Amino acid sequence: MNASAPERVREVLREERTLHVLLVAGAVVLALVVARLSVTMPEAAIVIAVAVLAIGVTALQPGLIPLVSLPFLLVVLRVGTGGIDLSLSDFALAAAALPALFMARRPFAPGLRAVLWASVFYQFTTLMAVVNNPYAANAVEWAHAWLLVAGGLLVGWAVGANGHGRTGVRLLYLTIGLLALITVVEGLIQFAQGDFEPVYPSFPFAMHKNFAGTLCGLGAAMVYARPRWAGLARPTTVILMTLLIGAMLFTQSRQAVVGLVGAVFVLVLRSNTDRKRSKLTLLLLVPIVAVLTNLVQDQLKSDNQFNSALQRLTWFQDSLTVWSTDPWFGVGLRWWYTDRFPFQFQPPNAEIEVLTSAGVVGLVGFVVLIVVSLRVAWKLDPVYGSLAVAVLVSRLVQGQFDLYWAAVQASLPFVVLGLCLGVQRHAEETDGPPAGGRDTSAAKTPVTVP
Repeated sequence: MNASAPERVREVLREERTLHVLLVAGAVVLALVVARLSVTMPEAAIVIAVAVLAIGVTALQPGLIPLVSLPFLLVVLRVGTGGIDLSLSDFALAAAALPALFMARRPFAPGLRAVLWASVFYQFTTLMAVVNNPYAANAVEWAHAWLLVAGGLLVGWAVGANGHGRTGVRLLYLTIGLLALITVVEGLIQFAQGDFEPVYPSFPFAMHKNFAGTLCGLGAAMVYARPRWAGLARPTTVILMTLLIGAMLFTQSRQAVVGLVGAVFVLVLRSNTDRKRSKLTLLLLVPIVAVLTNLVQDQLKSDNQFNSALQRLTWFQDSLTVWSTDPWFGVGLRWWYTDRFPFQFQPPNAEIEVLTSAGVVGLVGFVVLIVVSLRVAWKLDPVYGSLAVAVLVSRLVQGQFDLYWAAVQASLPFVVLGLCLGVQRHAEETDGPPAGGRDTSAAKTPVTVP
């Protein structure tokens, strides 16, 4: 035994020297390649250099690239043509998901593993739709949906589990708050000119009113949840909430309002919570629901067959016609990009979209994914889980009246869920709350908030 110990030490030293020699040789070769490409193919040289830098940064701090990517996950600027229509958010998510996948803190939390397996099940149930309907947009969207769910979870987890939870959620607040500020400013200018139509933000790029409205609605739900570990002061919360709700109203996105109402309703009535939220808040929701109901009833009685309510009914009927083509496995993801049907619209309802695209089998997978996600968020310590519950509920309610599988709105709830799971893991490993947070025992002494 004594004689073998020095031999083992020498073997380890030889392995380390060999590894160092290989690393140096690899670095020299890589430098020569980049130097050569910088003359003949400068774009390729830049890509390689950035990739190497990203690998180095990830090795030093695994959560840094996912953290920096968070604001870009909310950018809906479109890139791509011919059915392969992705957003800048998709590319940012993919770039952040790779280091998050390979360098994220292990082991994963049981809740994270449960939702990841649920996403695998959903992908399996939609695979037959891809096989039966071979076209580019179908295969791309199949991978895209997996990226939105699993990629979002891993990015959020990498941020939270590496101790960046407070900074991460503040970046999300800041980015959505800037969008809300732009929307409010443009809305005030538009209204001052006598134009009271819904506001479509145009800076720094054109955005649909429902995108801006639903994103501000999700942001308002996040602010209302206001986790202690985010360290938001009450005045900041009031300013943000006012700004986000104002922007949402300027866009006149009713699904955003309904989604926020759903999130507030669930958080107020939740018995196991980090804060005792006043039930008087529910009284404020009654007139909002009444106004929305009256607006929808007026549109249903209107002679204008192209108003939003009647148009949705028409789309629902046409969607059922498409679904009847293949009830069990669907006609393919992004079928509206093909010329197989006389309809060119994405169904404005989560379940109907999945039903037409992947059939009854795919809908089962979608329901499992949503139920597992909600259950995991609900079972988290409310100090961490209330934020995830608010965003998931708000997005699910929005998805009953709007497009569901849209890049930013679909990925954000899973990013937030992964972030909350990661923040709780970091708090457990450090034997305390993350920076800026408080002890989870604060849940036992709730504070009343409006």
